[in-house]
Amino acid sequence: MKDIQIESSWKEVLSEEFQKPYFTELREWVRERYNSTTVYPPAKLIFQAFDLCPFDEVQVVILGQDPYHGPGQAHGLCFSVKEGITLPPSLQNIFKEIQDDIQKPIPKSGDLTYLAKQGVFLLNATLTVEKDKAGSHQNKGWEVFTDAVIRILAEKKSNLVFLLWGAFAQKKEILIPPNKHLVLKSAHPSPLSAYRGFLGNRHFSKTNDYLRSIGKQSIDW
Repeated sequence: MKDIQIESSWKEVLSEEFQKPYFTELREWVRERYNSTTVYPPAKLIFQAFDLCPFDEVQVVILGQDPYHGPGQAHGLCFSVKEGITLPPSLQNIFKEIQDDIQKPIPKSGDLTYLAKQGVFLLNATLTVEKDKAGSHQNKGWEVFTDAVIRILAEKKSNLVFLLWGAFAQKKEILIPPNKHLVLKSAHPSPLSAYRGFLGNRHFSKTNDYLRSIGKQSIDW
């Protein structure tokens, strides 16, 4: 993370953030962790959500909390796993709701790159994690950075769709100016909470209805 390698439009809008003292400290701390232990995702994929979905192309924001901490799972997109990896339970429920909502078959692969390339910004609040240690990189500065990302998106763009699933994500609503974007909230897709309102939320058809209503392309979920 010596020089921040990130897609150019994001580098421009986040240039001031990268210069702040907290980010310098975060960058040094993360580099030390990569050098001394096993950290996910691979370092070159830390900013994959940004690289696959340039700032100017963001239409929908989905917020996760932490990368997956098992081998081969995390690749820089929230809820997504690489080709060939077993679908995690939350992702299974996301696909189940897509199937029930818009009648699209559940895919075999959990790689959500196809969504990122359509303008779905798949952001984790914390961008790195240590192997088998959930939450190990929380409260080190990543959340300050990703809060700034959400705030900049919400201020500089209009008519985005924010999908806030679960209490953690819903706390970020304070960063989003009211009446400027569509904010859809429900329970988290985790098996612990999905039946309390995630399943049946119809967020995917609601997102597409909204995008079409403002003359934008709908998402092929």
